[in-house]
Amino acid sequence: MTTSYLERRGQLETYFDRTAAEAWSRLTSDAPVSRIRATVRAGRDRMRRTLLDWLPADIRGQRILDAGCGTGALAIDAARRGAHVVAIDLSPTLVDLARDRAARETLPGSIDFRVGDMLDPALGRFDHIVAMDSLIHYRAADILRVLAAQAARANHSILFTFAPRTAALSVMHAVGRLLPRGDRAPAIEPVGEAALRRCIAHADALNGWRAARSLRIGSGFYISQAMELVRL
Repeated sequence: MTTSYLERRGQLETYFDRTAAEAWSRLTSDAPVSRIRATVRAGRDRMRRTLLDWLPADIRGQRILDAGCGTGALAIDAARRGAHVVAIDLSPTLVDLARDRAARETLPGSIDFRVGDMLDPALGRFDHIVAMDSLIHYRAADILRVLAAQAARANHSILFTFAPRTAALSVMHAVGRLLPRGDRAPAIEPVGEAALRRCIAHADALNGWRAARSLRIGSGFYISQAMELVRL
């Protein structure tokens, strides 16, 4: 992968494993949070439901990659429906938390939690790949490279989210730059949907795939857009 991908991957690992681990644990639980974070929680819940709804109604026995699993909510929901999930994240702290939460569940399917890069070829092939909010910090060119690598090992679909170009998101970026440097998350990289669709359509590595459904979800300080790639 490119230098820009590797540099951003390192920043994300440090941020989510150290700076934001406790906040992320609270955000993805039922613990009380501020009004701002409550809007983020609501938006993420809706996005997770959307991506799960885009999977086939029956995923029993299917192999699914949760690329950037965080604290494991999507992986647990998919395993509840009988899927065999490989859930991987850069942050050992978040993966440990996800593993602990999954251990409290009785799951018809299974979850194999891993710490590492979602592009690790050793993970094998999958029926479906889901990357919820794990690409929003990468530039469009790196997103395309990630999608190409995932397409090489996905049988049916890739579901991912990106940060759409919106005025509201631009304002949030400006506000974020006012925070003390130690409190800042790695920057989100806005991408235009039309431009992304054109790039996907013309990418040789994505020949045989097409961009299908897309849905933008906005909830206070949460703005993200889901897109579905399907094999032709």
